[in-house]
Amino acid sequence: MKAQVLHSISDFRYENSAKPRLKKGWVLVKVMAAGVCGSDIPRIYKTGAHVHPLIPGHEFSGKVVEVYDDTESGWIGKRVGVFPLIPCGECECCQKKQYEMCSHYNYLGSRCDGGFAEYVAVPEWNLIELPDNVTYEQAAMMEPMAVAVHALRQFDISRNIITGDTYDASMAGKDIQDTKVCVIGLGTIGLLLTMFLKEMGIEHISVICNKEKQKANAMKLGIYEDDIYMVSGNGSNNFMISSGINDNVASDKNYNYKYDYIYECVGRNETIQTAIQLAAPAAHIVLVGNPYSDMTLDKDVYWNILRKQIKLSGTWNSSYYGNIEGGAGDNKEVCIDDWHYVLNRLAGERIHPEWFITHKYRLSELQKGMEIMRDKTEDYVKIMYVNNEQ
Repeated sequence: MKAQVLHSISDFRYENSAKPRLKKGWVLVKVMAAGVCGSDIPRIYKTGAHVHPLIPGHEFSGKVVEVYDDTESGWIGKRVGVFPLIPCGECECCQKKQYEMCSHYNYLGSRCDGGFAEYVAVPEWNLIELPDNVTYEQAAMMEPMAVAVHALRQFDISRNIITGDTYDASMAGKDIQDTKVCVIGLGTIGLLLTMFLKEMGIEHISVICNKEKQKANAMKLGIYEDDIYMVSGNGSNNFMISSGINDNVASDKNYNYKYDYIYECVGRNETIQTAIQLAAPAAHIVLVGNPYSDMTLDKDVYWNILRKQIKLSGTWNSSYYGNIEGGAGDNKEVCIDDWHYVLNRLAGERIHPEWFITHKYRLSELQKGMEIMRDKTEDYVKIMYVNNEQ
């Protein structure tokens, strides 16, 4: 089969590779679409992978074409999305079904071969069957969408909505119409996070971004232009909101410009400090962005966390309980894990991640898209390998 294979740092080749050999409990998936994650770029061009050679790609969907034995035969011909993390099943977190925090996990596309190939071997447990109206391209975006949903679920803003109950705000009697939310950073995850906030019915959403294209994407989701703040300056000492939002929130008296929930999707010192500055008393801040570099907190910033009694939470990966346990039976509003919540919204045509697929390539040409991401020569959101063969 053909694949994009990483042999060492920056040694990334489109070449013939052995078709995966199956073992018990695994199936062979013909890849129909695979997205390039931001984490793929440093893995390929800067840091390398855990093992070499490696076929990267952990955001993918496809069709099951081969199984190990008759116990998996029901999957033949099924259209599937794929949860890429393979938990050990034995550690403390796995025993609690917190698989995203497994201590000894494997991972398709970073620790074992993934989706930048014609075929990939996948454990049956990791498969999610797709409804007929969910496309392969939409399904290839389930992984970053589940990451966004996982961030939403860190605090009460979404807990009751996602479990199907009536919203019960925890913020001093606020209801969903009065809750103020800010998303800092409109890369793929920040944009998808904003999409889900809108779908949930949150009315007061502000976003902070640094590109006109990101502003246009936010407006496409229904964010008002007055609630979009553009960053000027890229240096760590020059992070300013050009429209004056910092002036508006400088005083605790101006509470209308403070936020109850803030999602920091950049991972820089200056954006974390901005999040703390924008936080209302007793606010919640979720740290979503992977760290860009080492970080320090100024004394005054730390005091802000204490005095405002801000709740800080990290978020990592997404929750998934398997292709049987993770769904909700006949109750389509109740979804136990992040992946089935996303699938439910896709099947109901309540979200449209395909709006943000900006570049599509054949497998042989995928490196062109990766170079765009590495060199930032064009605006992009999601770059994807698409297999047009059925």
